[in-house]
Amino acid sequence: MPAPVRPILPWWAAVPVAALAGVVYDLAFPAVGVWPLAFLAIAGALVTLVGRSIGGSLLVGFVFGMAFYLVHVEWTSRYLGPVPWLALSGLEAVFVAGGAVLITLAYRWVPRAWPSRWVRLVWLPAIVAGLWIVRETVVGTFPYGGFPWARAAVSQSESPFAEVVSWVGSTGLGFVMVWIAAMGLEWVRQARWRDIRGLVPIAVVTVVAVLLPAWPTAGAGDLRVASVQGNGPAGYFDDRSAGDVLQSQLDATEPILDEPGVDVLLWPEGSVDENVSPGTPGARRLDDVVDRMGAPLIMNVVTARDDEFFNTSMLWTSDGPTQSYDKRHPVPFGEYIPDRDFYMMLAPDLIGLVQRGYTPGTKPPVFDLGDTIAGLAICFDVIYDDVIWDAARDGAEVYLLQTNNADFRGTDENLQQLAFARLRAIETGRSVVNLSTVGTSQVIDPAGRTIDGLPADAPGAMVTDVALRTGLTPSVVLGAWVPSVISLLALGALVAAGVFARRRDRDAGVRDREGAPGDVA
Repeated sequence: MPAPVRPILPWWAAVPVAALAGVVYDLAFPAVGVWPLAFLAIAGALVTLVGRSIGGSLLVGFVFGMAFYLVHVEWTSRYLGPVPWLALSGLEAVFVAGGAVLITLAYRWVPRAWPSRWVRLVWLPAIVAGLWIVRETVVGTFPYGGFPWARAAVSQSESPFAEVVSWVGSTGLGFVMVWIAAMGLEWVRQARWRDIRGLVPIAVVTVVAVLLPAWPTAGAGDLRVASVQGNGPAGYFDDRSAGDVLQSQLDATEPILDEPGVDVLLWPEGSVDENVSPGTPGARRLDDVVDRMGAPLIMNVVTARDDEFFNTSMLWTSDGPTQSYDKRHPVPFGEYIPDRDFYMMLAPDLIGLVQRGYTPGTKPPVFDLGDTIAGLAICFDVIYDDVIWDAARDGAEVYLLQTNNADFRGTDENLQQLAFARLRAIETGRSVVNLSTVGTSQVIDPAGRTIDGLPADAPGAMVTDVALRTGLTPSVVLGAWVPSVISLLALGALVAAGVFARRRDRDAGVRDREGAPGDVA
């Protein structure tokens, strides 16, 4: 029977190592974006979990999660102070702690269930990677629709591993990353430095992931997109009057109104802040823009229907608004307050700031532009797989993404969101125009390369010919099957390891008793 797994680090060393790993993990994400640090940080987090007790794994898992999220989502404190920041970081750290317990059990049970060197070197890391994905999947769906902001894959948006997402999505890339890091840790733990064979599985997975080309999609021509970043007072607490944001968009659009051959004009989320009902001055201003540009306008405005409010994008043509899409995933505690009465008791001043709640939309996330189908996502919609997959399945040939980062000026939030947009381009094999009210805005080609852009905190406009693509990548076709299968297999393997480990321990105990000397009469 294998000896019990002992901790690599005593608890007094594991806690600071977990905290350091959390901070290093953040450095792999934008704005710093040193992507190899993600693998080092994951390995560091796993080191602290080997041989731990349940309580110990909860502690070091929470410390790792808290250290990471406190740095990673510091932008949530930009206007509302420390309470939302600490609450979000603490909640996500609790989920990380729960996932840490599962990983600790894997390190405890798998070597006892299947005492093979190759199981430890290959399959134990695969189970650990699957359990990491279980935690990411739960965080991305619960509570209130989840917050899949800090997936491991997002750290690789500009790394050689990024093209994996076209095959198995962000979930699959995250699994590969943790698998590589965990195999490296096991090779070090086995301490057979002269046995090069132990490096073969790590090298094979790494080389395949790096050299695997993105799934090819078929070219379908070009779309000439004019996109305008108004840099107006679009923040929640900005000093403004009704129509100020719209005016900033109009001013920034003026220099490109004579550009020839534009197929569509794109404005960002929150770009229209006055009434645009038929016959109003606001509607007439939009009519004038469309007439002068000679192309339809995709803009964004708050709409009300049946006593419900929606964050709505509209396709505005010479006939007025002809199509609309309502944001699928309004942000809890930002765009609506779930369980308002309960949270009012905890933080009435903060909850009281959000007076109007947006209702989730149900419409397909696409606009028919005539010869082209455009996929849509409004701000944080981009981090949710269902919106992106549905658009591609509905025929999207390009993605026109609208966002408003005005509440997070001067933070990493915008660049973190751009990393999602870049991965979405590779994942779907489509061009992406990611347009912000205040920047940074970028046009990204299907390979994830930036081909045009506007800096933050400045008005500007781009007129860009973007490639259209058709065909579905394996990631879009497989969709939710990837996280579901990985999670179910990992949990199933963990349960099986627990059962077999207990059975082996029981059988070994029986053999020990049978082999003991009998009593002498």
